[in-house]
Parts: sequence; structure tokens; C-alpha cells
Amino acid sequence: MPDADHRIYLLAGVALFAIGFYSLLVQTHLLRRVMALNVMGSGVFLVYIALGAQTPGPIPDPVPQAMVLTGIVVSVCATGLALALADRVQAATGRVELGDHEDAADLPDASPAPSEHHKGTPSA
Repeated sequence: MPDADHRIYLLAGVALFAIGFYSLLVQTHLLRRVMALNVMGSGVFLVYIALGAQTPGPIPDPVPQAMVLTGIVVSVCATGLALALADRVQAATGRVELGDHEDAADLPDASPAPSEHHKGTPSA
């Protein structure tokens, strides 16, 4: 890879990270925040691949590629967890946006209802 090619990918990765970070700070909707985290992660992956392509020789280093592949798997799992938590917040509060203007005392009880499986089992 010529020297000028990897700089484009570095700049694109930094731009993606900056856009995601700005969106994470500005947005109040939970789904948009989760998407902003995904955009930030994509920027990090792009930068890491571009840095790994700078190795001398015709064959790039496979370690950064393996790290990015592992990061993508972790990112998908983290996105699933974040979406489940956002769904839980929406079920508990009835809203999908975060707001600083409400007191915590005004929110309904967010404790989950016991499931049918645990109702019949005695406590230890």
C-alpha cells in the first residue's frame, strides 16, 4: 500500500469517530446514542486497519486484522446489550429519550417484576 493511501483511511476513521462522538454528546434519544457508539467503533476499526497496513513488505500484519474482527464481534454483542437496556428503560419509564429536567423521584419503580419461574421456588 503506498504511503498516501493509508492516510485517507486514517482521516476517514478519525472523521467517523468525531461524528459519532459529537452525536453521542448531542442526541438524547437512546437509539441514536447506540448508533453513535457504533459509528465511533467503526472509526476506530478503520484507523486500526489503516495503521496495520503500514507494515513494511507486501503482506500486511494479520494481528490488527484479527483484533478488528474480534472487536466487531464484541461490538455486535455490546449493541445487543445496549438495545436491550434501552428497551428496559422504555418499558420502565415510557420514554426513549434521556432528560436532565426530571427528578429521579418522579420516575416509576424500575424494578423488574418477578418471573413466573421464580415465584414458586422458595428462598434459601
